[in-house]
Amino acid sequence: MARFGADMYLINWLDRKGFDHDVVTDEDLHHEGVELLKSYRVIITGSHPEYFTLAMRRAFERYLAEGGRLMYLGGNGCWWVTSVDPVRPHAIEVRKQDSWKAITTLGVEAGEERHSTTGERSGSWRGARNGRETLFGVGYTSQGFCQARPYSRQPASFDPRVAFIFEGIGEDELIGDFGLGLGGATGDEIDRVNYALGSPPETMIFASPSGHSGQYCLNFSLPYQPTEEIKASVRANLAYYEIDSGGAVFSVGSMCWCPSLPHHGYDNNVARITENVLRRFSTT
Repeated sequence: MARFGADMYLINWLDRKGFDHDVVTDEDLHHEGVELLKSYRVIITGSHPEYFTLAMRRAFERYLAEGGRLMYLGGNGCWWVTSVDPVRPHAIEVRKQDSWKAITTLGVEAGEERHSTTGERSGSWRGARNGRETLFGVGYTSQGFCQARPYSRQPASFDPRVAFIFEGIGEDELIGDFGLGLGGATGDEIDRVNYALGSPPETMIFASPSGHSGQYCLNFSLPYQPTEEIKASVRANLAYYEIDSGGAVFSVGSMCWCPSLPHHGYDNNVARITENVLRRFSTT
């Protein structure tokens, strides 16, 4: 888990609002699986849960299939296939083979396509045909380390079925035009809905930013002269989907969401939307 400081804003917000909560580590989840999750009505991720083992993925998938609710409050989540050495459980293994092929002409070194500890295929979960879009509804699309941007509401945000999410939010109100992470709620590393890569077809897109700097590259691409098509792909999505089991996923697709929570003493529209979703998820 990265961005520990950003996650502390989330913990502080939970404390201020009086939400009872436990903190579970990636290691706990890997070893204890869905049995650890199923005692909780809602699971909330931190701001950057990038490294996922197969056991962690399967735990989330079973939790949702059995009616659990997930709030993905980060960006670039579930990107790298990660292994825990079964002989030395304090050691993990990550081999970034498929993304490096996209940015170099060197090819892949012998042996890099498999983990030495478990034999699993290395690289990203997208390369493993099991992308994060199938889990969170959104997947990593861009990174940039300059000015973040706010979300603007999209037509689906006015659907009566999801009115609870936007209670207290104005129709034309920018969401997160502030924050301690690059000055806005969508920035650093961001995720969007991509139906072609596995976002469930029922995934609703509630809000998106516009106007990201050309410094936001598309995934791991080399520096480029942005085309209009590329510019349109460089965005985060506030998204939501439900599962027949009663499970549901709310995703923000940005590492800068949690650093926007403490603005104005935690009294702002990012904090309000987060509270709206958590209260509904935890009481229905």
